Amino acid sequence: MFGYVKPDLPYLYLKDDRLYKALYCGVCKNIGSYLGQKARIGLTYDIAFLSAVAHNLKGVDVSVKNERCIVHPIISRPMASRDEITEACAAVNVILAYYKCEDDVIDSGKGKLKRSLFKKGYRRSTGKYSAYSEIVDKRYAELREAEKREEDRIDVVSDCFSLMLKDIGDLLLGEDRTEDTGDLFYFLGKWIYLIDALDDYDKDIKKKNYNPFYFAFGKMGNLKTLVTEKGNEIGLIFADVFSRVKIAKEGCKWKFNHDLIDNILLKGLPNTTLGVIKKASEDKKAK
Repeated sequence: MFGYVKPDLPYLYLKDDRLYKALYCGVCKNIGSYLGQKARIGLTYDIAFLSAVAHNLKGVDVSVKNERCIVHPIISRPMASRDEITEACAAVNVILAYYKCEDDVIDSGKGKLKRSLFKKGYRRSTGKYSAYSEIVDKRYAELREAEKREEDRIDVVSDCFSLMLKDIGDLLLGEDRTEDTGDLFYFLGKWIYLIDALDDYDKDIKKKNYNPFYFAFGKMGNLKTLVTEKGNEIGLIFADVFSRVKIAKEGCKWKFNHDLIDNILLKGLPNTTLGVIKKASEDKKAK
């Protein structure tokens, strides 16, 4: 994914910080073990969150041990032991990283070298985990079509990415999936797509790439102007997503303590959103 799904650190308990880092390192080590060392560069905390949610909803306890790895060979770090969920999350991470690079190549013709770093891992992951690859391939194709026709309805274009994350979550959870878990992944996917678009607004305009906010809100020339003139409307869009995420979270059947998940969903997402909006005005002032 894109690396936006993060905790609000000042309000994160030490136990949850340790768990989050352990899940992150566990996925990383799994990628290196059977998908290739190069593919580790695409790891994001988004996948650590996916692992946390899946372990909790499926009732699979996370075994954490202090271990060393190729990235941290001297000082051992807390690391989640390998299991089916962690292995699947590793495959999902590589598949998404590969398709993100593929999307960049299609948009600008650049990124071929970076894409090549994931090719080996992608091929390996599409064996046992081909169903995940099929989901991503289908939804990215739909997304490209929406972007190609310059879709100006945010709900329509974001639906492609939202459904992709929902499908991945449903497949990962299997029999433990519910309507609420589906909604949770769907609206989290919508938030990821929208916050990435908002964060990349100026870059997209400069490179003449598609951006949903550009076409939905009158083709504003830069992010500062967009936020200044359409800030209330954008705020309502994100407020609705936050509300839907909260409702879905409360309907999920959590098996363990979910302080970490609550922190990320209820504090981390809004905090990251405010950070992107605030950065728009700060960057302009700095110039």
